[in-house]
Amino acid sequence: MVAAPAAGRKCCDLPASPAKLSPDIQGKGRIMARTFRRVVTGHNEAGRSIIWQDGPSPQTIEPLPGLFLHEYWETTAPADNTGDTDTAIRENSIEPHDPNGTIFRVVDFPPDEMWKDADVGAAFDEMGSGGAHDGASDTPGMHETQTTDFAIVLEGEIWAVMEEGETMLRAGDVLVQRGTNHAWSNRSDKNAAVAFVLVGAKPR
Repeated sequence: MVAAPAAGRKCCDLPASPAKLSPDIQGKGRIMARTFRRVVTGHNEAGRSIIWQDGPSPQTIEPLPGLFLHEYWETTAPADNTGDTDTAIRENSIEPHDPNGTIFRVVDFPPDEMWKDADVGAAFDEMGSGGAHDGASDTPGMHETQTTDFAIVLEGEIWAVMEEGETMLRAGDVLVQRGTNHAWSNRSDKNAAVAFVLVGAKPR
């Protein structure tokens, strides 16, 4: 049971609702982080349903300049709806920690120009999944996880890049990523926000 409703945690004093891209910081072209509202339900001590959390993600990381991963919820298998642990506060990993579990996040992708000179391998290390990165690929950011991923484009446009072939996705499009080696490329001049649910899968 959840003891009582609680306000959502706020990260870095960011705004509590989705916002448009902030202006460049001192003309350097860097885009400030945005937040996306997360609402989590629960139960009070009497067993009545409540709104338990309402606010931005309690954990956000920036492994590449302007690229933000907003962690929303992680589950084991089966999922556990008891207790009052906020499972979004977790050790960094692209995949769920339980091989059969799930992780739900929103990734805010900046234009590729913002991070093209960054160390992508180090970024995957920071995300806790250095082994997923395909450093031998000519395509920056290629990686593979042992998961089935449901990707829903919330805003903007982004390219899903495979070893052979690619396609552009726009807001409202969805992609089912079945453990394939892939990368994401934002070739526009605006951010793209994509929601992901990663589900642990059998290795190929």
